[in-house]
Amino acid sequence: MAENQHVYRLQGLSCANCAAKFEKNVRNIASVEDAQLNFGAAKLTIQGAATVEELEEAGAFDGIKVIPEQRKLSEVKQSFWKKKENVITMISLFFTMLGYIFYFMINESHPLTIGAFLAAILIGGYSLFIIGLKNLTKLQFDMKTLMTIAIIGAAIIGEWAEGAVVVFLFALSEALESYSIDKARRSITSLMDIAPKKATIRKGNETIEIAVEDVQINDILLIKPGQKIAMDGEVVNGESSVNQAAITGESIPVHKTTGDEVFAGTINEEGSLEVRVTKRVEDTTIAKIIHLVEEAQAERAPSQQFVDKFAKYYTPAIMAIALLVAVIPPLFLGGDWSEWVYSGLAVLVVGCPCALVVSTPVAIVTAIGNAARNGVLIKGGIHLEETGHLKAIAFDKTGTLTRGKPEVTDIVSLANQSEQEILRIASAIEEYSQHPLASAIIRKATKSNIDKYHAENFISITGKGAKAKVLDEEYLIGNLALLEEYNTVSREEKERINQLQSEGKTVMLLGTKSEIIALIAVADQARVTSKSIIQKLHNLGIRQTIMLTGDNQLTGEAISSSLGLTETRAELLPDDKLTAIKELKAKYGNVAMVGDGINDAPALAAANVGIAMGGAGTDAALETADIALMADDLEKLPYTISLSRKTLSIIKQNIIFALALKLVALLLVIPGWLTLWIAIFADMGATLIVVLNAMRLMKKSL
Repeated sequence: MAENQHVYRLQGLSCANCAAKFEKNVRNIASVEDAQLNFGAAKLTIQGAATVEELEEAGAFDGIKVIPEQRKLSEVKQSFWKKKENVITMISLFFTMLGYIFYFMINESHPLTIGAFLAAILIGGYSLFIIGLKNLTKLQFDMKTLMTIAIIGAAIIGEWAEGAVVVFLFALSEALESYSIDKARRSITSLMDIAPKKATIRKGNETIEIAVEDVQINDILLIKPGQKIAMDGEVVNGESSVNQAAITGESIPVHKTTGDEVFAGTINEEGSLEVRVTKRVEDTTIAKIIHLVEEAQAERAPSQQFVDKFAKYYTPAIMAIALLVAVIPPLFLGGDWSEWVYSGLAVLVVGCPCALVVSTPVAIVTAIGNAARNGVLIKGGIHLEETGHLKAIAFDKTGTLTRGKPEVTDIVSLANQSEQEILRIASAIEEYSQHPLASAIIRKATKSNIDKYHAENFISITGKGAKAKVLDEEYLIGNLALLEEYNTVSREEKERINQLQSEGKTVMLLGTKSEIIALIAVADQARVTSKSIIQKLHNLGIRQTIMLTGDNQLTGEAISSSLGLTETRAELLPDDKLTAIKELKAKYGNVAMVGDGINDAPALAAANVGIAMGGAGTDAALETADIALMADDLEKLPYTISLSRKTLSIIKQNIIFALALKLVALLLVIPGWLTLWIAIFADMGATLIVVLNAMRLMKKSL
């Protein structure tokens, strides 16, 4: 954290306009150099020396409470109906209903009727008037200013009943907006509750329970079956199945044993585990996810930037239209002043930009929170929107579409040697090699439970293979070029080699200086789910799926065709992958790159959207990519694209609906049909519908 930078959590931050005003007030504090307010996460970051009291004073207009981030929040969950502002709204409703009883039983001009409506206006609108009148004195025009003018105007022309209804419905609209934002924010607070607040550790011969903030690196955690793991660490004793759904979104538990990594917030299902802590509580994977999700929700998406810019000019324009509606007909067309002032007030109400302002942020915050709970970290609204526009996706091969570990697929005996004997000789030589293909042969030998031979005089032959003595005879293992130096390879043997290579396999030859004994084929096997994922992407309308690989063309094309990809680019260096992404962008427009977040960093950065796999295991993936799939597979990629597209669709629906409804209501001014009733229902209805529409994104799966 930068010097003199302070971070605070906020309670009572009710609406986007209030957030903007609060941020402006904080910036005006003399001791504050800079301030950044994250509305989605209800978080304030300031550069300077302002006190909590000064900050709360800046937010007094909205009852904002300021709590230092390091202090634990002690917010008591309060029923929607017990919140002070909602109780006041209900009291206002009571007096409005009482006013209407008097209205019909006595008459509209009776003091009891006017008194009841006036009580409803003053009780329900008190805080609104305070803010609205202050804004008027400063010539600041927001939705509360519009409402204040409209309600006071309604009272002046004797429309007490409609003034009371406007107060109640506006308060109800504000309450629903606040409720929806609170629900969206719970996407973060639910993440905060994933990891336990206390940990059981072993100190010498003692077992003690301490706060996670006090746990140090290298402490030993003791985790019983059924318990949540409190810290990131490495298993040093025991084995168990661990449910990692909270981090990776994977529903199937993962087997963990000595040396395996575990994450805070995951659940130990079966055996007892002893875990050596590898990260402090503020550096755990879940802590980084929370931090990045909060940053993502603070970042304004392009559509949100458009709405904010539009609203800046929209509100003054509505005030100008309302003024013209109120004065032009009486002055120049002989209209009735009372009637047209009333219509002008209705224009003010219907023009309130509440629905428009809330249309985008609620959708973005909700979608990013949903994704985080499903094991997908989207690092900003801009990346969410870009993903919704994707036309092509490029994949790294090794470790992304494939398992990333070569396996022996074929052993072809050419000299009447058994498969076991071939493995014994080959593994004896490869025991000394550092080559990835050597490890495949050793793994195969280990799985086969064979008695191993011992090799002597091992020599590595760069670019070709290796040789060593086994059972007092010198053997060679390597590529065709190495064995051809000593042997003649028959046409049938070459055809068999070509056939294996055409299947995407790398072929090693085992032999002596006088004969070739066997062919050993090794391949990096495709992940079981890769083919179905590619098919799902095509079904979603992703027209082009491209493999970018450093492997040879034959291997690349074999795997690509087996998975159903549309294009293969092989024998690429990291710089070539970067060039390929630029070419794909020029050809197809919006392109994503999917890789491991480390080797593919340049290509990930160049793509419209960089997507890294295995984010739970690598800090690099979390930092470098625009989107991180926390599980080490592609299962959540189609979900991410579906979520992005649905979010884009909902944002467009919200903006179009909010503007269309207001336009229709404004057109009712021409025949003189626009009443305050219609105006407030148009405003509240639009707000309610866009909020409920955005809340559809809270569904766990889409």
